[in-house]
Amino acid sequence: MARSTLMRRPGVLAVVIAVACALVAGCGPDLSGTHVRIAAGLNGGVYDKLAEALADAWAAQLGAERPEIQETQGSPDNIGRVRAGKADVAFVAADVATEKTAGLAALARVHDDYLHVVVRADSTITSFAQLRGLKVAIGSPDSGVEFLSKQLLEVSGLTGAVDRRNLGLTEALPALENRQIDAVIWSGGLPTPSITERASKVRLLDITDLADDLRARNPVYRTATIPVTAYHLQAPVTTLVLPNFLVVPASMPDDLAEALVRGLFDARGELVKAAGAALSIDVHPAIETSPLPLHPGALRYFRSLKN
Repeated sequence: MARSTLMRRPGVLAVVIAVACALVAGCGPDLSGTHVRIAAGLNGGVYDKLAEALADAWAAQLGAERPEIQETQGSPDNIGRVRAGKADVAFVAADVATEKTAGLAALARVHDDYLHVVVRADSTITSFAQLRGLKVAIGSPDSGVEFLSKQLLEVSGLTGAVDRRNLGLTEALPALENRQIDAVIWSGGLPTPSITERASKVRLLDITDLADDLRARNPVYRTATIPVTAYHLQAPVTTLVLPNFLVVPASMPDDLAEALVRGLFDARGELVKAAGAALSIDVHPAIETSPLPLHPGALRYFRSLKN
């Protein structure tokens, strides 16, 4: 949270006072009056669903007012808001987070996204290279999907060689069905419900030939397999896994950061109900936020689990 915003709020002073209280009497910090702004994503998306559930949980668990949820375009927009002091917590894809790390810290690694390159089931396209000259949905403007799509196009040598369409998944899948476009690039949870609904009408492209180049470009990408059970596939599909982080300003008070992380894991059940992607939220991989450092308050929470 931007320091200028925090210091104007009486709840922050309460946090400082509560530290002494905790040391002397064993009570927890009083966060009443603290105002938190969450940069989420497009309405109805995974970031948005998790943000709504997390806002409810933080308000109930911490005694703070319900956080404000900001609808955004996605990870690049979110990280820009935190850097500009317009948001205090943001959901950010790890590859976007590597671009600008100064003044930022992570509360935790949260859910993982899987790269999907989707074509029609009756399409003759069998490799990413065959998208040359075709119409491809690359995600909404300023979204994490668009960011990843551009990396894919660059390593495959297709930058400028495809007809790029800035469509989110909600618009892109119907356009694919109606033959208005030829492929959809998407990064999301496994399985993604709207793709599951069309499982008999679509196929996923294997990107084994691009995986090494993508990982060399950015080590946050990991190679993974989408199993046949995810979408009733004929064979497993090699793809990339991309972690997502909860990002905050490095200037956020330690006690607030610790309380937010504690609230995140206490609310895991509610988060899973809101979005299946939250199943991958776990305290063990949560500390893996490189190249962003863990916020000292978050680190204090994780260390407390070992006591």
